[in-house]
Amino acid sequence: MKVKDITKSLQEWTPLSFQESYDNSGLIVGDEEMPVKGCLISLDLTEAVIDEALQNQCNLIISHHPILFKGIKKLSGNHWVNRCLIKAIKNDLAIYAIHTNLDNVMFGVNGMIANRLELTHRQVLRPMEHSLHKLVTFVPVAHKSKILSALHQAGAGHVGNYKECSFNVTGEGVFKPTEESNPTLGSINKIESVQESRIEVILPSHKKNAVLSALKSTHPYEEVAYYLSSLENNQENLGAGLIGRLSNPMPIIDFLDHLKSSMDLKHFRHTPLIGKTIEKIAVCGGSGSFLLNDACTLGAHIFISADFKYHDFFEADGRITVADIGHYESEVFTKQLVCDFLNEKFINIAVRLSEVNTNPINYF
Repeated sequence: MKVKDITKSLQEWTPLSFQESYDNSGLIVGDEEMPVKGCLISLDLTEAVIDEALQNQCNLIISHHPILFKGIKKLSGNHWVNRCLIKAIKNDLAIYAIHTNLDNVMFGVNGMIANRLELTHRQVLRPMEHSLHKLVTFVPVAHKSKILSALHQAGAGHVGNYKECSFNVTGEGVFKPTEESNPTLGSINKIESVQESRIEVILPSHKKNAVLSALKSTHPYEEVAYYLSSLENNQENLGAGLIGRLSNPMPIIDFLDHLKSSMDLKHFRHTPLIGKTIEKIAVCGGSGSFLLNDACTLGAHIFISADFKYHDFFEADGRITVADIGHYESEVFTKQLVCDFLNEKFINIAVRLSEVNTNPINYF
């Protein structure tokens, strides 16, 4: 098993195209051809985590937070990031980050919070823009079913809770094969008319290469006519934050106790309590203040996130209760999610959860 085998699987699970523009997910340090002896899963990458990996014969570390967000000009060892990189390189450790691409999928960071809070009727708080394409192509009527099946298998035609979706209309295709062609239908230099189906399907942008490959490999024509265009539509199951419901509404004080026990919290910050009952809950692991208005617009009674600044709390403005549970505390359970995925995919490598508490914040 090589590093590239694991990273390929992770990228099929949460594609790098799902990450935000500022992010740096993916393989940050290491040779993708290196055989993997063991894998350590952590929330952050620190020197203590690297030491833990070395002690446990793990030469691949998968962290949620990237250790590098922007370029560095020197590796002098006078900064903790530099020291981590130097130690990793010296000891042939590979470092992979799975950050906002895991934030932006329904089952990811926010899905873990929703699981612990037992939320139902889940939806994305702010769907991702510019993540869909539309494919239009033309095929002989007799080949329509075969082509559609190949496109669906490659990932096209999934709309919300529906799959194998397409629009089809029959028309007349007209063409004249030239002397350089090798036509499936028709004769050289003669106009040919064929009954064709116009097929339209929507597909996730990150699957466009696979879908086009499926189209070209199954289409009977020598030259495949198609249009591929980017859509303004949002992908409803992909994006920032999550909102869901409690099966049984709770008095707000009881819910705050439920929040503390479910997320293993000793304390958290919150705005004045609004309303008497909690049913609709918005969550965003990590820094989520940018989603406050989205939570209000969708009618959430409480918004659970982290990293609210002093003045951010004022923006709740009597519309909603905000609970800032801490960045580390909101994301620490993500380690188990990654670990479970790898254990299911790869039975022949040792996968360990880091036992290092990387939370840089302490309370007196």
